[in-house]
Amino acid sequence: MQNALYFPNETVLNLNNELKLLGISGAVLREEQLMEIRKLAESMKAIFHWFDAERRIAYPSLLKVIADSYYEKAIVQLIDDVLDETGIVKDNASKELAQIRINLARKRSELRRAFDKVVAKWNKSGYVSDIEEAFLNGRRVVAVHAEYKRQVKGILLGESDTRKTSFIEPEETIELNNDVFTLENDESREVYRILRDLTKQLSVYAPLLKAYHIIIGEYDFIRAKARLAIDVGGNYPVVQDKAHVHLIEACHPLLLLYNKRSGKPTIPVSVTLDEKSRILVISGPNAGGKTVTLKTVGLLQMMLQSGLMVPVHPHSQMGIFKQLMIHIGDTQSLEFELSTYSSHLKNMKYLIENANGRTLFFIDELGSGSDPHLGGAFAEVILEELAKKHAFGIVTTHYLNLKVMANKTPGITNGAMAFDEKSLIPLYKLVIGKPGSSYTFSIAERIGMEPRLIARAKTMVDEDHFSLDKLLNRAEQDMRKIEQKEKELTSMLKENERLKKEMEHVMKKEKHQQQVELLKHQNQINEERIAFLKDMERKLKQIVFDWKRMENQEDKTALMKQMHAMLFKQKEKQVKEKAKKKFDSKYIETGGEIVPGVKVRMTQNNQVGQVKEIRDKKVIVQLGVIPITVDIKNLVVVQDREPEETT
Repeated sequence: MQNALYFPNETVLNLNNELKLLGISGAVLREEQLMEIRKLAESMKAIFHWFDAERRIAYPSLLKVIADSYYEKAIVQLIDDVLDETGIVKDNASKELAQIRINLARKRSELRRAFDKVVAKWNKSGYVSDIEEAFLNGRRVVAVHAEYKRQVKGILLGESDTRKTSFIEPEETIELNNDVFTLENDESREVYRILRDLTKQLSVYAPLLKAYHIIIGEYDFIRAKARLAIDVGGNYPVVQDKAHVHLIEACHPLLLLYNKRSGKPTIPVSVTLDEKSRILVISGPNAGGKTVTLKTVGLLQMMLQSGLMVPVHPHSQMGIFKQLMIHIGDTQSLEFELSTYSSHLKNMKYLIENANGRTLFFIDELGSGSDPHLGGAFAEVILEELAKKHAFGIVTTHYLNLKVMANKTPGITNGAMAFDEKSLIPLYKLVIGKPGSSYTFSIAERIGMEPRLIARAKTMVDEDHFSLDKLLNRAEQDMRKIEQKEKELTSMLKENERLKKEMEHVMKKEKHQQQVELLKHQNQINEERIAFLKDMERKLKQIVFDWKRMENQEDKTALMKQMHAMLFKQKEKQVKEKAKKKFDSKYIETGGEIVPGVKVRMTQNNQVGQVKEIRDKKVIVQLGVIPITVDIKNLVVVQDREPEETT
């Protein structure tokens, strides 16, 4: 269904009665019943044909449903030999039926002509009423005015309610009507005989048709499960053969469907019950979602153990329990003289006696229905006993002593339904690890109850009890603030991570651009070198060619000088470029007036020295330990390059 792949099982029929008759000797199926049998066989034909070689490999579980069956084409053939596409017995179903229908058609034609003649004659005489003709008891009659009924020849078969019209079978058509009636009876008997024979022939395939019926029902059930899974966003969690519950983002399926129709979001819940925390005690305000959370876990466990997909995250883990016990709501009974608390204790007694390590129980409002202090004490004893039995379960409560017990008893964990105290709106979010406040006085204040009544109620509550509830209230609100801060920090961390990745991307892009530019520069240098070498090769080839042609020694000497000059000039150029590069790494040209003491560069060989003395247009430059004389026009003032500039 999810892959939009058509599967031919849209026709689902309830044929229990038809298949039961088919197995009874002497039974006869009617035409419409036989057509339903044909539809069943045609559906199975489509299913068998759907499983080609590729789909047999792709869908082994679906194929397994029809693994022990086969398609029998004789079923459809037998029915098609007798019935047409509208479900009427064919004329050629038997020779007798064909002859009967030929005779019947002939007699009806004769009857129609004779009847029309009589009606025309009586109508001309003014005997016939507005109705003219009708059928009465299967026979064709003429509607005659009552006052003329004795003036016509025929049999009076009836009258209208007002007795103004008489229905008369004309004398001329009596014999023809009898013949038609006889032939119609013959036709009915022959059709019955044909259907009886057909039913007898099909009875051989009764077991196979029953198997077809079961298969069609199985595929319909599979389709229904798949559609439910799609509607609720069901997944198949990790199933373990042990007592274990680890639900991630679980939703109550009915609530999910309702909210989907209403366009509302459904807040998922995450719950874990394992060897360390087998029992979860959920507390919090009324209408906060305690019971919904309890029902969600119970219903999903029942769905899983019934073979249905459940609306949870696919990484969820669910075990298999041998017992699922639940106590929700008021179970008082007038018939058995049980009060609310009596019935509650009766169920608790059964649970304690039968619980074990493969039991999953659900108790809503444990200890309710009795005195709060006494009921709370008994609830604590029940919970302690269930913990000793190693049973798994969820309990909802408002009792403070159960919240305290859950904190100090191994195997029992507190849980609270979050609540916004400012807006008095339940958040339907389960927080594991701490108990929740009932917000009794906060809710009373928000709804506008008189302060004096609230103050009076506070004085009537045990101080320790009130302080603990107030502490839970404050702790829950502080926890919500911490969670909000965590969300903000997480958001900031994500933003920083995004900026970091963006910066790394920019840096990689810039580095790549630099590498591209470097390669372009290197390629340009290489191209220049290749061009130069090609030019040198061309010139050398020309010199060799000219050398071979020359006979005069003087011309050859001149040619050699030309080649020497060309090669030396290139070598000199390379030396100058190397010296220039070395100079550029250490000095920078500043220009300016050449005076004693400044550093200068000799343009001919890029050497740097210090001016010692100036004589007209000649300058004495100290080059290391050797003073040399240089023409002033071949000097340029320079200074040392700063370290950072060098970098």
